[in-house]
Amino acid sequence: MPGPFHGADTDNCGTGRIHAPALVLHEGWHFTEYVWRQPRTAAELQQLAAAAEAEVFSAQGCDGDDHWTPETVREWWRDRARITAYPAARRPVREADDERSGQGTAAAADACAVYLDGELAAHLRACPFWLDERRPSTAADRLPQL
Repeated sequence: MPGPFHGADTDNCGTGRIHAPALVLHEGWHFTEYVWRQPRTAAELQQLAAAAEAEVFSAQGCDGDDHWTPETVREWWRDRARITAYPAARRPVREADDERSGQGTAAAADACAVYLDGELAAHLRACPFWLDERRPSTAADRLPQL
């Protein structure tokens, strides 16, 4: 997902969900983690930092802004159908994971799907602005279209 924070080749037994349950999901046998929503508050930023610290391979990063461009954000947005379909397709796996781990991944994936279909568009419009201007937008700024 576009933004500064991301997970890469993680394998940490799902500790990201323990520290940042509203921001991190994991997949598969080795719990490869990914950030599905960027932090919006100082508390969420602290949670994500704790998740990154707990990740034994140091595979979470905060350098996404060095890799995203306004055009790659727009490309990601245009191709979002494959992303939005993913949480629903993986629901049975997540429910089975919940039985083992008790981490609520099925509910988090549902929240992720709601976010992808709702608030994400507004949040993502600020991303190309940030990448171009390197400052947060204000109410007076016109945000670019996706």
